Amino acid sequence: MHSPILSLANILAAFLMLLPFLAMIFFPDAFDRWVRRFSQAARILCPATLSLAYILVAVSAGNFQWSWLALYLLLPAAVSSLLWQARRADPEQRGNWRDFCVLALLGLAVDLRWFESAWPPHLAVFNKFLLLNTGLYGFLTIRQLNGADLNLRLRRQDFRIGLREFAFYAPVAIALGLWLGFLHIHTSLPPLWRIAAAPFFTFFFIAIPEEVFFRGWLQNLLERRLGRTSSLLVTALLFGLSHFNKRTAHFNWRYVLLAALAGIAYGRAWRAQRRVAASAITHTVVDTLWSLALR
Repeated sequence: MHSPILSLANILAAFLMLLPFLAMIFFPDAFDRWVRRFSQAARILCPATLSLAYILVAVSAGNFQWSWLALYLLLPAAVSSLLWQARRADPEQRGNWRDFCVLALLGLAVDLRWFESAWPPHLAVFNKFLLLNTGLYGFLTIRQLNGADLNLRLRRQDFRIGLREFAFYAPVAIALGLWLGFLHIHTSLPPLWRIAAAPFFTFFFIAIPEEVFFRGWLQNLLERRLGRTSSLLVTALLFGLSHFNKRTAHFNWRYVLLAALAGIAYGRAWRAQRRVAASAITHTVVDTLWSLALR
C-alpha cells in the first residue's frame, strides 16, 4: 500500500532539510566559506529557500496555505537579519538582546508547537528541522558565534567526556527516578532492530537539535554574561522546564526535575572542550537507556 508519508514530494523535502543540516554540523567551516561568496543581501535571504520543503509537503498533502508559506519565507530571513544586526552591535559576542530574542522565538516555537499545524499529521518533524536549520544558519554564518564548536565529526575525547558525564549522572538519576515513580525497569528486552536503531535516531533527531540549542547557543551566550557555574545552572533549569508538557497534559514536575539534572550533565560535557559532540553523546546514551529499559 502506498504511504503518503513516503511520497516522492516528502522524500525530496526531507533531502532539502537534511542536506544543509548535515553540511552545517559535519562541515561547518566549508559551509561558511561557501556562503561567504554571496552578497550580504543574498546571505540574509538565503534561508528563505527552506520554505521549499513546506511547499512540497503541503501541496502533496493538499493542505497548502499562503499564510504558512509567508511565515516560512519571512521568519528565516528575519532571524538572519536580527543576527546580522547583533553581530554589528556586539562584535565582542557577549550576547546581544537580539540573540536572546531569536533563541526565545525558536525555542518556544518548537516547545509549544506553534507552527506544527501547518504540516500534515506525523510530519511535524519538518517544522522542527526547518527552525533548527534557520538557527544553525543564522548563528554559524551570519552571527559567526564562536566557542560552540558545532562540528559533529566525533573524536575519541567526545566519547570519553560524554560517557564520563553519563557515569556521574546515571546512578543519581536512576535512583531518584525509580523513587519518584517516573522510571520503571522493563521486564523484557525490546526487539534487536529497535536496540540497534535507537542510538542513531536519538543522536540525530533528539540529541543534536537540543544540544545545539541549549549548549551550543544558550549556555555559550549566557556564560559570557553569568559565568561558568551560573550559566550551567540556568541553562539546565531552562532545559528542564522545556519538558514540562511532555508525556502529560499537566505540568510534569518529575520530568522537569530529571531533565534539569540531565541538563547539568550535558552542560558539563559541553563545556569540557566546548564541543556539542560530547554533550550529544551523553544525551544520546541517557535517552537511549531511558527509552529502551526505563520508560
